Amino acid sequence: MKTFTELQEGVYDPNIFKAIFLAGGAGSGKSYVARRTTGGLGMKMVNSDDMFEKMLKDAGMDTTPEDIYSPAGQEIRGRAKGITSRQKSNYIEGRLGMIIDGTAKDYNKISKQVADLRKIGYECSMIFVNTSLDTALSQNRKRKRTLPNDEVELMWNQVQNNMGKFQSLFGGSSFIIVDNNMAGEDVFAKVWKRVAMMIRKKVNNPIAKRWIDMALKAKDRTR
Repeated sequence: MKTFTELQEGVYDPNIFKAIFLAGGAGSGKSYVARRTTGGLGMKMVNSDDMFEKMLKDAGMDTTPEDIYSPAGQEIRGRAKGITSRQKSNYIEGRLGMIIDGTAKDYNKISKQVADLRKIGYECSMIFVNTSLDTALSQNRKRKRTLPNDEVELMWNQVQNNMGKFQSLFGGSSFIIVDNNMAGEDVFAKVWKRVAMMIRKKVNNPIAKRWIDMALKAKDRTR
């Protein structure tokens, strides 16, 4: 739980009330694209996979399938998800700008998260990292945490099937597709500028504006 003082930091967050969902299957290059298109913008990252890999390393384990799917590895995965969930709750309490990293294979899960965030005033958008199946399989083989080919293909199909649904959910201007088959710095630079404009846009949602006004008044009372 965040302290009262920590919650007030959200009022001055330049990305306040902005949430970006990062979507793409295994081998899509999601993490690299995230760094190239959102780096330096000050968004909080919500990523249970990063936490999982760190906790595996701290436990003296590796990102091999043997360690990941072992009883100890799965116990660590559960703890990593719990820690990440609490981090996300803290960010939401402060209405901080955040990037929610996921595969996008479960449309219903993401649409519920979007609905919950919109209810409290967040503006939600998505960066959808797209690749061909061949590219996903090739890049998966280069990862430390390699998945079996059939899992990569299954996830790729699930993500592809959800693309149109996500486009409708987020709307054209808030749905950004990054073709990562042969994307270069020019593509990443254009997306970075678009994301920067989107998250620095003035807050106009009445729910969000009321929360900001109340938080500022509460802060004034503590002076």
